Amino acid sequence: MIIPYKGIEVNYNTSGKGTPIVFLHGFLENSTMWEETIDHLSSTYHCISIDLLGHGHTECMGYIHTMEDMAQAVKIVLDNLNISIASFVGHSMGGYVALACIDLFPDTVSGLVLVNSTSFPDSLERKQNRSRAIKIVKNNPNAYTSMAIANLFAEENRLRFADRINIIKDQASKISLQGIISGLEGMKVRKDHTSLLSGFNKPKIIFAGTKDPILRYDQSIKESKQCKINLVSFDGGHMSYLENKDEYLAELYRFLSSF
Repeated sequence: MIIPYKGIEVNYNTSGKGTPIVFLHGFLENSTMWEETIDHLSSTYHCISIDLLGHGHTECMGYIHTMEDMAQAVKIVLDNLNISIASFVGHSMGGYVALACIDLFPDTVSGLVLVNSTSFPDSLERKQNRSRAIKIVKNNPNAYTSMAIANLFAEENRLRFADRINIIKDQASKISLQGIISGLEGMKVRKDHTSLLSGFNKPKIIFAGTKDPILRYDQSIKESKQCKINLVSFDGGHMSYLENKDEYLAELYRFLSSF
């Protein structure tokens, strides 16, 4: 479904009935990444998956998409659906957007699942890496997306998930140059939300991969302690919803059904 927003079109999908859950995908992904998750949950929950700015079938809004820009687009979708409060599940960049939603619209979020995501801001090294990535993207966007997608998986899982990796690469290759750069720029300047997460007194949990090449597992442990948030660990990389699908689905359902 499409909704107009500030001169662009935002794409979203809904499935099921019950307590609403908002699913927010990661960088270079789109709302289809949640299909298996939603199949598992839609008999019990009203599932809303949204293509974030510059991804999937949602258009670009500028040359930098801040997490707050994306959160505003999410809120427009919820308002259109007459949903005043929902649980949020965000993978990687989607988790950053979910945290921005808590920051901007605290009464809208009833629970939070950060899947391979963090409230920590980019380190200086990470910001520099994003700046280098932008230069690479400008010269060869497909080479960048192909490399970036493969590097999301634990090394030992890359052959095992080769077919799925190729599908994600193909989807990422359809993202515009502007969409890729705007996302990188937005993540680079995102806020430090550790205090926000620590003070969020509703149900919350982090899912982390012990071999995550993007978010170091020791940082997830540190965040769990610092922000007083439970940590569920999976033996895999940055794509827990694929690499550890059965355990991920079981833990997600267990958490969502606990409140």
